[in-house]
Amino acid sequence: MVDPGTHAVASVPDAPRSAQRHEAAAATFEAAFQLPALHAFVSEARRCVVAQLREWGAHEDVCGDAELVISELFTNAVLHTESVEIGYGLRVTGMRLRVEVADEGCRSKEQRLRSAESVEENGRGLLLVKAFSESWGVRACENGQGSVTWADLPYRPAPGGIPQPQPDRHTG
Repeated sequence: MVDPGTHAVASVPDAPRSAQRHEAAAATFEAAFQLPALHAFVSEARRCVVAQLREWGAHEDVCGDAELVISELFTNAVLHTESVEIGYGLRVTGMRLRVEVADEGCRSKEQRLRSAESVEENGRGLLLVKAFSESWGVRACENGQGSVTWADLPYRPAPGGIPQPQPDRHTG
């Protein structure tokens, strides 16, 4: 996951329109954020993800899918880890969006799908992530503490929109 802040690299704005479309499909955008590991910040994580994707010119369907995925992954990190802070990020590479959530340490050693009874309030988060993503998984954090849960979703720009790079900025 990239360091907290926002980093964007994309096509050159002065390029001919057809060249821009081709380069936009190969554009890379990255953003990383950090928030306290509290349930009250799940909505802030959703807001940041949607705002960032809109800045990049993402289709509203992409924004909605990413909003649901970040909500589930961030909530899982709050509920099932002993984290003080949760890092999360977005990376668009070509026509793929990766959503990642990094925790500081799990209470249980693995993330797993489970079946929730119809009357249960919880237990469907990773099933939703699986349904909305092309693939998902968990890996150990590079520092050896905690894990990163990720999901790859299809990415497409808004109709007529071409993603534009934004200046670096620090958020969260």
